[in-house]
Amino acid sequence: MYCPFCSAQDTKVIDSRLVADGSQVRRRRTCNECNERFTTFESAELVMPRLIKSDGRREPFDDEKLLVGINRALEKRPVSIEDIEVSINKLKSTLRATGEREVPSKMVGELVMDLLKSLDKIAYIRFASVYRSFEDVKEFGEEIAKLEK
Repeated sequence: MYCPFCSAQDTKVIDSRLVADGSQVRRRRTCNECNERFTTFESAELVMPRLIKSDGRREPFDDEKLLVGINRALEKRPVSIEDIEVSINKLKSTLRATGEREVPSKMVGELVMDLLKSLDKIAYIRFASVYRSFEDVKEFGEEIAKLEK
C-alpha cells in the first residue's frame, strides 16, 4: 500500500477491525518513511452473474438499476434505508450463491418481488403491477387476494 502523503511503498498495518457487518476490514496503517498514519478499508470483490434478458441479450448486473427499481416501489413508504440495504445485500448474496455465471433476469425480478413482499406489501403491489404488466383492475385484485392468503 502506497503512503498517501509521501508515496512510499513501505507501510505497516498497526490495527485491523471488522466493520459493516463483517463485510469490510478497517486497517490503520503507518508509513515507515514519513510516520504519517492513515486508514484503509478492504472488502472482497465479488463478481455478480450476468443477466439473460427475455429476448436473449446478456447484460452485466447493474446495482444502480436494481436500487432505482426498488426505491421507486418504496417511494413514500415507511421503510428504513438500513432495511433496504440489508435486503439488497441478501438478494445479491442469493444471486452469487447460485454459483452461475449467468442467470435469467426473470429470477432477479422474482427475488425483488419476494424482497418487497417482506418489506412492504404496497411496494410489492406497485412493483408487481409494473413487472407483470397488469392491464386491468381485476389483475390487481387477484394479486391482492394472493397477498392476503
